[in-house]
Amino acid sequence: MFSRSNSTRKFLIAFTLFSLCTHTVYAEEKHAGKKSAETAYQGAGSPIESAKQIITPGAPSITSEEFEHAKKIFFERCAGCHGVLRKGATGKPLTPDVTQPKGTEYLKVFINFGSPAGMPNWGSSGALTEEEVDLMARYIQHEPPLPPEWGMEEMKASWKIIIPPEERPKKQMNKLDLNNLFSVTLRDDGKIALIDGKTKEIVKVIKTGYAVHISRISSSGRYLFVIGRDARINLIDLWMESPDNVAEIKVGLEARSVETSKYKGYEDKFAIAGTYWPPQFVIMNGDTLEPLKIKSTRGMTVDTQEYHPEPRVAAIVSSHEHPEFIVNVKETGKVMMVNYEDLGNLKISSIDAARFLHDGGWDSTKRYFMSAANKSNKIAVIDSKDQKLAALVEVGKIPHPGRGANFVDKEFGPVWATSHLGDASVSLIGTDPVKHKEHAWKVVRTLKGLGGGSLFIKTHPKSTNLWVDTTLNPDPKISQSIAVFDINNLEKGYEVLPIGEMADLGEGPKRVVQPEYNTAGDEVWFSVWNGKEQTSAIVVLDDKTRKLKKVIKDKRLITPTGKFNVYNTQHDVY
Repeated sequence: MFSRSNSTRKFLIAFTLFSLCTHTVYAEEKHAGKKSAETAYQGAGSPIESAKQIITPGAPSITSEEFEHAKKIFFERCAGCHGVLRKGATGKPLTPDVTQPKGTEYLKVFINFGSPAGMPNWGSSGALTEEEVDLMARYIQHEPPLPPEWGMEEMKASWKIIIPPEERPKKQMNKLDLNNLFSVTLRDDGKIALIDGKTKEIVKVIKTGYAVHISRISSSGRYLFVIGRDARINLIDLWMESPDNVAEIKVGLEARSVETSKYKGYEDKFAIAGTYWPPQFVIMNGDTLEPLKIKSTRGMTVDTQEYHPEPRVAAIVSSHEHPEFIVNVKETGKVMMVNYEDLGNLKISSIDAARFLHDGGWDSTKRYFMSAANKSNKIAVIDSKDQKLAALVEVGKIPHPGRGANFVDKEFGPVWATSHLGDASVSLIGTDPVKHKEHAWKVVRTLKGLGGGSLFIKTHPKSTNLWVDTTLNPDPKISQSIAVFDINNLEKGYEVLPIGEMADLGEGPKRVVQPEYNTAGDEVWFSVWNGKEQTSAIVVLDDKTRKLKKVIKDKRLITPTGKFNVYNTQHDVY
């Protein structure tokens, strides 16, 4: 484990989840000295801030001040796994009927030391004090406070058009190679950095919502959409002389996903965002972010057919087969096919898949959406053309592919690959039901990877390398390295490259996250994610030789995580 310096100890909290992802949760920095409005903008406030204290019979005593403190801790560190209402998701339910029989002393031990199933050791790691461990053990024995809703009135109050469409450029006014531009998340700084893929220099740092989760590109390649964990969306015009925000909106209180319309005739017309709280999605005007239609996702689960009050929206992709958005509803296990031809008569087809749907991406033909149901240990294959479930494929423990990786296996034909949070395996699924029907929608090959704790797997159509990170592995030697397989010789196993060591950053966890290719497919970029007060970097390798090509260091690169190449993101190249 890492040395327990104060800076490292603080950073361990923030590293327990990368966007959040599925296994553990984010911890946010406090914004001391800022006014309340600015603090809310940065995302440090809790969506349950205005929720009232509920004193529950049978629960241990807790003061109002303690309740408020515990409420904030729970949202920042626990809600991502257990849900705001504590009904359970990746983590187990923590409602009073479950927690009260355990008792305070048992809960204190569990919170302090964690569990092999993925519960972080909040106390022994130094993330929570002894007093806070005791507080949380008491707090979760009370009924969870109900967060406020966020509807059209709230969205419109937050909506801002900074530069109207008619006042924006009619053509690209800068000399940037937009195809090879990278949007890089500066997670704990509430910003993104635009980095030129050729010069490796930062072109612009732009203020956004706090803890940006993803960047998405409009069908035309002009507009960049970024969404933060605080549910703020920033619309950035890349044609401006100096790219900057032209519109923004806050679509909820916590969120993860945004996407734009790509079907022929609807390019750039609509955008969609899904929220964790409230559990809903909203369709917006594509060039202004004006909210047009809100749809709740509350409903019955696919397995037990029980009502779930908090089915959060995870990944969203834009169909190439129909004018539809494909929406993953996490807790109910349903995939919604949302047709945007007529918003006044909105048509939604619901496909039963498997619970705990999270991230995923297209197969190489862009017909089949490969969606990870992480806690169910399955990949749901959604046929976007026929609008139905093609298969449910059993994989390893807690699949977490990012968007996955497509390549041609020399024996089994086209495959899509996922790595896993919960084990070291890499699963390869056959994706060609025409020429390789006998291998379609089956795990045709299982590779042994570097370790559990992987968040992203990546390759490129012009590459013969398959890169797998292990960002959340507890062993620093593993989390600071990358595993790479030769696609043409998978039996050989992986080579380990010490990316963190290449960055030469000094003190800090230096976890390596998210391989991302340049447009040409001859470079692969890695974020070396260090503490907010420590030096971070981006390491660029020559994909063919696997040798170091460049280390991007800049004082403005504060906690870089996700990197999104404009061309690859625009065209779903992975």
